[in-house]
This record gives sequence, C-alpha cells and structure tokens, in this order.
Amino acid sequence: MATVTQERPSTPANLSPDNVGSWMDDGYEPLFALSHRDYYPVQVEVMRRRFEQFRESVSALDKLAKRQGVDRIDSVADALPLFFDHRVYKSYPAVLIETRDFPKLTNWLNRLTTHDLTKADLTGLKTLDDWLYRLDDFGMFIGHSTGTTGKLSFIPRSRSEIPNWTEVYQEAARATSGVDPRTDFVPTFFPGYRGGHHMMQKMLSLFNIPAAGGPEHYHTLYQSHVSSDLMSLAGRMQSAEDRGELDKLGLDPDLLEAREAMIAQAKRRPQDLEAFFTKLIEEYRGRRIKLGGTAADLVRAVWAGQTRGLTPSFAPGSFIMSGGGLKGMKDAPADWEGFVRDYFGIDKIGMVYGMSEVMSTSPRCSEGHYHFFPQVLPVLLDRDANELPREGVQTGRLALFDLLAETYWGGFISGDQITIHWDEDCACGWKGPYLEPTISRFAEMEGGDDKITCAGSQKAYDEFMDYVAQV
Repeated sequence: MATVTQERPSTPANLSPDNVGSWMDDGYEPLFALSHRDYYPVQVEVMRRRFEQFRESVSALDKLAKRQGVDRIDSVADALPLFFDHRVYKSYPAVLIETRDFPKLTNWLNRLTTHDLTKADLTGLKTLDDWLYRLDDFGMFIGHSTGTTGKLSFIPRSRSEIPNWTEVYQEAARATSGVDPRTDFVPTFFPGYRGGHHMMQKMLSLFNIPAAGGPEHYHTLYQSHVSSDLMSLAGRMQSAEDRGELDKLGLDPDLLEAREAMIAQAKRRPQDLEAFFTKLIEEYRGRRIKLGGTAADLVRAVWAGQTRGLTPSFAPGSFIMSGGGLKGMKDAPADWEGFVRDYFGIDKIGMVYGMSEVMSTSPRCSEGHYHFFPQVLPVLLDRDANELPREGVQTGRLALFDLLAETYWGGFISGDQITIHWDEDCACGWKGPYLEPTISRFAEMEGGDDKITCAGSQKAYDEFMDYVAQV
C-alpha cells in the first residue's frame, strides 16, 4: 500500500543552520527526498551553535561541560559526554514534591532552562498542578512523564518552542495519515482525559483540538484533567495505604478525595469506554471521523462493539491514529491492526514514534518503518556509550539531539534499543535513516534497571548529577 500524500512543493529543501524552524516550510516531502548525509554537517553545526549559545545560560550544561573538560563541539563525539540521560529531568529530591516546596523545585528546574524562573510568582501555590499552571503563565510549557519509576520527569520546554514543535507534529501527522490537520478538520475521538500536564495530554490538547475543528469537535472519554499531584504520589500513596498509614502522609484532604474519585473512575472505565465507543458508532454513523487511542483501547472497543452487536459505518477518509502498544494485553489478536481495521471499516492506521524529551516525531511509512526528520539528529550507542557507525544496519541505544530546542539543551540519551537502517532507501520511497518497528526498552530487558554509561568520564557525570540534585 503506497504512502498517501498530498501535493506539496517538490523543490529541494534549503537547510540552513540559521533557521531550523524554516526547514519544514515546504512540507516533509523535500526533506524525505534527501539522504541523511546531505544534511548531517548542518545538523552538527546547529548542535555546535546551541552549545555556544547555552553554555552560559543553562547552568547544568555549563557545569557538565566543565566537569567533562569540553570547551568546544565540532563533532558528535565531542558532544556525547554532554548528552543528558533521563535521570537529569527527575534529579530533584523527591521530598520537594512530597512537601510541596515549590521555591526549591523551581530553583532545581531553573538550572535546565535559559529562562530565569526566579522571577516567576510562586505565591499561593498549593498543588503541583498549581505550580505547573503558574509556570505556563510565566512563559513555560512544561510536560512531565508518567512517573512509572516513582518520580516524574519534567521537560523544561517553553512557549517560544510551540510554533516549530507544532509544525513538525502537523507534518508528521500528514505524512503518516495523508490528512493535513491545518486545513482538513476531522471530528476526533480520544478515549482519555481532556487535558493535564502529562506530556501526552499537553500534546493532544495543543494539536488535536485545532485539528478537530475546535473544542466542540474533540470528544474525550473524560472531561476532567489528569492530576499531576496524583501521578507524582501514586506509588507512595499506594504503599502507605497497603501499610494502613495513608493518614500519616499528611496530605491535603482535597487530594485524598480526588484520589478516591480517580480510583472509582478507573473501576468504571470498561463501562465508560463501552458507552464512549457506542456513542461514536451510533451518533457518527456515515460521518468522517478520526479515532485515537492506544492499541489496547482500540482492541477493547472492538470487543465491546462485537458483544453489543454494533456494526460501525463511517464515511470514506476516516482514519485512526494510535500508539502506546498493547500494555500487557496478553489475549489481544496477533494482528491487532487488522482486527481493528476490519471492525471499524477504516483502512488507515497512522502512527508516529517519539518521546517526551524530543519535539520532532517520526512518522510511520507504508512499509511499517519510522523515519527521522532532519530536525532531530539521531545517534546510536553501544553498551559503553560509544557511537556506532552511521552506515549499514545498526542496533543499539538511541541518543538524540533535538535541533528544535531553543531554550534548553537538546542532547538526550533515551532508554530505547532500536535498529536503524542508515544507507538503504526504504521501499516506501522516503530517504534518510529509518527505524525498524520493533523498539525495546532497556529497563524491561534488564529487569527494571537501566544503567546508562556516560560517553565521557563517568565520575565527572556522577558529580554533575549530584550538582543538579542539590537545591
């Protein structure tokens, strides 16, 4: 099945290090007509300039550069000792969340951004959500992780990055779905929360509502926002409850009440999902729709529909955007995509690969591979954090430099093991490096422990981590 595209200018991309934000002006097609070797020197130049720009204004980067003895970047090898691993964005003392010490939490975050957060008004804050909303008002746009390791990671993005971030997201969506979300608005159904500060929720609110044609056309399972406070304390609260000591945590009664409501909501979720998808099937019969959700949610929706004898019938041009995997659903069909397509009568299931720490997402092509945009510089590492050759087919740990990051350091080492094809052109017709669809997490492969080796001095990196954690 060929990749669906719309007519766009086919002129060669003019990639200049002076304005990374303009690289997508002619759409993704000119970019995917280039080999990564065509723009690699420009990517390295942008990274060099970012280091010069942020060396004085991002104190964490300056500290790490001094520890590692890096004064100049002329290559990826020079930069690798300065790439942050995922621990950096959750290196704050956990007690700051538990005690709601927002001034110290702000001081910690201030080391990771060019913005002077000490000027933000922190008066009257009672919850973590209050803190995040206040920083949003100040000019930040901070999203956090799910906290599966016990702590939330906070990505210090700001509102100044939103325009370029939006552009690459829209082009990734167009590349994988064939629908331009800027001009072709489609009513959207997403089986989750309306919003929140979790990075995925922030992205969905930012991108999906305009693409649906406005808030009245964006339908979610729940109208509430997911609580960052509850996500941050979920593990600790559950452990305390198991010991019968929840009352000893001294938490705000409103927070405990919200937790009880969320637990009750989680118990109702199967029934809520059934009602949600029943409304979709019955009220939007014969209409064009966009359906979102994890693979697990979509499979459950099919089961619920089959149980009730519901037969969907949507208009041509409807499509599905999915991700998130099956979440341990052991009884799911082996070909879950075919199972979902056949039931809903929708041929197109679009997917992108990405992570909270990087703005550029990689669209999946017609061959099932994920393709990097030039706005992100991928680097593959072996177990000792050495760069693997940028040629042939390589498997290793993915590190990335986000060229779109303009107010924080874009070098990041992920927890993903991937396989990249560097030189072989994909059968879909897109050039550039592409990923095989099988992506593994080191934490899962190694029993929950993901030890990342530093490319420079490990002792220097450990000392840097101690510095970042101080408040």
